[in-house]
Amino acid sequence: MSDWSLLDGMAADVAPRLLGSLLIREYKGQRLVGRIVEAEAYDQTDAASHSYHGSTPRTDVMFGPAGYLYVYFTYGMHYCMNVVCGPKGMGAAVLIRAVEPLNGLEAMESNRRGKTGIELTNGPAKVCQAFAIDRAWNGHDLRAEPFRLQLETSLPAEVVMQTTRIGITKAADVPWRFYVKGNTYISRP
Repeated sequence: MSDWSLLDGMAADVAPRLLGSLLIREYKGQRLVGRIVEAEAYDQTDAASHSYHGSTPRTDVMFGPAGYLYVYFTYGMHYCMNVVCGPKGMGAAVLIRAVEPLNGLEAMESNRRGKTGIELTNGPAKVCQAFAIDRAWNGHDLRAEPFRLQLETSLPAEVVMQTTRIGITKAADVPWRFYVKGNTYISRP
């Protein structure tokens, strides 16, 4: 499936729609593939969003167009990646919180310094580390190699869980975290 127009929607609508889609990275001769199993929505109306105070050099990519990667550095040591969404000019993105690794496990494990199993990709910084994504990828078009998003058919509503987001203090009560029910790779049930 490749209907990129779905990314033009509001972040809270796009986030559950990304569940089940694939992140695919060509890396050192290997193909790394992970299925998105957890995501969080953020937009400029949301006090927890980086775009809340408007466009800055750091957040400019969040203001569109949709389908690009927004990568930021947090806690002085981790990268996190987001899929930019919404209409151009609206600062919005979906944080990729967790993926289920499907291919390229050896390379991912090496990138994660030997971590295996659910510890491999069950958190946003872990996903970036496993896929070797850093700030240099900020602004990358996710329709282009060597790192792309492959949109898949929406998952049935009964397997999509919705809760409040994790690890934030502002707007912590907003239920914009979505995950695949029963998937062991989510960061927290």
